[in-house]
Amino acid sequence: MEEQKIENEQVQEKKPVNKKMTIINFALILVIFIGLLIYMFSVDGIDNIIQVLKSVDYKWVMLGIVCLGINWICDAITLYIPLKRMYEKQTFKNAFKVTMIGQLFNNITPFASGGQPMQAYELSKTGKRVSDSLSAMAMKFIITQTALVVSTIVVVLFEFQFFAGLMQQYIWVAVAGFSVNILAIIGVILVGIKKRIITFFTTPIIKFLGKIHILKHPEQTIEKLDKSIDNFREQFLYMKQEKKMVLKMFISATIQSFAYYSITYMVYKAFGNSGVTFWQIIPTQAVLLLIMMFIPTPGSGLGAEGGFYLLFQSIFKEGTINMSILFWRMYTFYLPIIVGALFLIPIKTFRDRPKKFQPRRSGLTKFA
Repeated sequence: MEEQKIENEQVQEKKPVNKKMTIINFALILVIFIGLLIYMFSVDGIDNIIQVLKSVDYKWVMLGIVCLGINWICDAITLYIPLKRMYEKQTFKNAFKVTMIGQLFNNITPFASGGQPMQAYELSKTGKRVSDSLSAMAMKFIITQTALVVSTIVVVLFEFQFFAGLMQQYIWVAVAGFSVNILAIIGVILVGIKKRIITFFTTPIIKFLGKIHILKHPEQTIEKLDKSIDNFREQFLYMKQEKKMVLKMFISATIQSFAYYSITYMVYKAFGNSGVTFWQIIPTQAVLLLIMMFIPTPGSGLGAEGGFYLLFQSIFKEGTINMSILFWRMYTFYLPIIVGALFLIPIKTFRDRPKKFQPRRSGLTKFA
């Protein structure tokens, strides 16, 4: 309990967000948005844009919003399931709030690097240990990425001919993206089962960063990392036995992936397009998501818009692709920022204590 108290106090003292960088990132997002509007007006013309907006089938627009909501709910469920196993008072409402805060900071920070620290900070307000929060999020990452890769590969196999024809010269991007995701999954799994392999690589890197004065207090960093790995390994080994729980998380993550991919199809239909099926859109959208992972700007700005244009311009009706990009980014970028920001409004929170660990015969630990 004392260790938990110290850990939470440290998190509370230093909120994991750089206000200056946040302002800069918001400014960059605004510039990208204005630039997209200027580009649309200069290429399509105001008359054509008005005509396109009049022809939009808003039934599909509303279905896109439904898909976005399902994506958020499933994201929250996948986080809620492991947290509930650790903390009996954990509520779905709190998990949803934490999820939306993650959506906000994932979209306003490069490489979505700000989401997890802010989620851990938010969970610490309700008495949760940072190490527990990060462990739950690491497990969520493994399952979500596995669901993404598996579901996409399955769809690609069924629609390979269409997918290969549409991708053509970009097929190497798909291969690279899938490879990075698989390596990331393997890396996190290794943390859970082979601690020595991870510390063999991380320890010298941390020490080197300390020597060149990029990282302060390298020994303390190594010690904290060691404790976090031990905590994660303990829970990872336990969760390996909880196949039902993992299956629930996998199902939720799979639904989340398809809900996110479906947004592109809703935009496609909203602008009166036809001839391409839902299942043909899915793998191409998955590849676009993989491309976005390599873009260092907040929310993959410019790269996301450019990728959408390159991959989908051939299947969208002439004169609708630019407006489609704007609608798609409203769903996947601007709305998560706006809605996520609303969840930063302070409200009274509860304090939750972890369930006590009890040894099992196998030598592993389990939540009581």
